[in-house]
Amino acid sequence: MALNAMLVDFNSYFASCEQQMRPELRGRPVGVVPMLADTTCLIAASYEAKKFGVKTLTNVGEAKKKIPDIELVVARHELYIDFHHRAQKAVDAIAPIREVLSIDEMVCDLPSGFKTHERAVELSHRMKRHIADSIGECMKVSIGLAPNTFLAKLASDMQKPDGLVILDEQDVPMKIAHLPVRALSGIGANMEARLQRHGIRTMADLYAQTPEQLRAVWGGVGGERFHARLRGAEVHDFDHGMGSISHSHVLAPDLRNRDDAYAVLNRLTQKAAMRLRKVERFTGHMHIKVKFLNSPSWEKDTRFLATQDTLDMLHALDQLWAAFPKKKSLALLQVAVTLSDLSEERAQSGHLFGDLEQTHDKKKLNAAIDMLNVRFGKKAAYFGGAHRALDHGKIAIA
Repeated sequence: MALNAMLVDFNSYFASCEQQMRPELRGRPVGVVPMLADTTCLIAASYEAKKFGVKTLTNVGEAKKKIPDIELVVARHELYIDFHHRAQKAVDAIAPIREVLSIDEMVCDLPSGFKTHERAVELSHRMKRHIADSIGECMKVSIGLAPNTFLAKLASDMQKPDGLVILDEQDVPMKIAHLPVRALSGIGANMEARLQRHGIRTMADLYAQTPEQLRAVWGGVGGERFHARLRGAEVHDFDHGMGSISHSHVLAPDLRNRDDAYAVLNRLTQKAAMRLRKVERFTGHMHIKVKFLNSPSWEKDTRFLATQDTLDMLHALDQLWAAFPKKKSLALLQVAVTLSDLSEERAQSGHLFGDLEQTHDKKKLNAAIDMLNVRFGKKAAYFGGAHRALDHGKIAIA
C-alpha cells in the first residue's frame, strides 16, 4: 500500500511560538500559563522543561519546585492564531493540506510522485526546511508518513521533537508492538478498560482481532472501521454534524468567589449562544461545571425545549446556579458551560403553547445583538449579568 498521508505536528507549539518571538527564552525551560499564579496549571511546556518532568497540566507550584528558574509566560492566544495561519501557508506550499486537525496539527495528501519511502522522506525534509525558513527556527515539527491519517498521526507521535517516522503497511504491528494501546487515537481510559475486559491488553492482542470481534467490542460498526484503520485504510467518519458547543475559563485569583464565578459563566453562556446562532443550531441541554482547588468538582445539567435564544439559556443557567453549594470554604478554580443536543432549524416545530410574537421579538433582539458585537466588538452589546466579567472569558485556545 502506497504512502498517502503526511501528518505535520508542531512540537510544543505555544512554547515554541514564545521562544520564536522572544530570543531570550530560547534554550531555556519555558512554561505557558493562563495567569501568573502558583495555583494554576501549565497549558504548555517547552522541551527544555519537559526534560525535568514538567509538562502540560503540571501545577505551577510543582513546576517551580522541579525547575526553580523556569520562565513562566502568560499565554497570548492571538499570537498563536497568527502563527497558525502562517504555519498553514508554509505547510500548504510544500504539500496540499487535506484537513486541519488542531491549531498545531494538519494532515496533507502526498502529491503524486512522492508516495515512495525515498521521495516522501525527501519531501518531509523540504517541509522542515521551509517551515524553519518561513516561520522561524524554533518552530520544529514531527512528521508522520503512512498510508492513512490514523497511522500517520501515530507515527508523528513516536519521535519528538523534530521527528520523522514512516509506518507502512508492512511495519504494523511489529514496529509499534512496544506501544500501549492508549497511544492509538480514539482509545482513551474507558475504551482501554473495555478492551481489557475482552482480553485485549497489547498491540499484538489488538491486531489479532477480526473485524467481527472488534465490532463486538465497540458495540457497532466503529469496531470494523477501527480494524480497517489499523491496517492503513483511509476510513472517514460519518458526519453527524456538530455535537456540542462549550466554553470554559480559569478564574483569576480575585475572581474565585461565587458572584464573579457566576458572572464569568453568564458571559460564557452568552458567547456560546452567539456561536450557536452562527452555526444555525438549536440546543436542548445545558451542563455547567465548576472546578475547585480544595474539593471535587461540582456540576449540574438541565434539559429544555430546543432554543437558540440567549435569554432562554440564561434562565436555564440561573436555575442551575441556584443549586450551587454555598460553603464559603470552597476555593473556586474554573467554570465551564456546555450546550448539547444540538439540532438544525428545519428540525424545529412551533411550541404548542408558545407566544409566536414574543418568539419573533426574541429572534430580532438576538440578531441585533449579534450584529452589534460583530461590527463593534464582542463587548458592544450584552446582557447585564455578565457585566462583572466583561474582561474575562476572552478568546482561548488552550
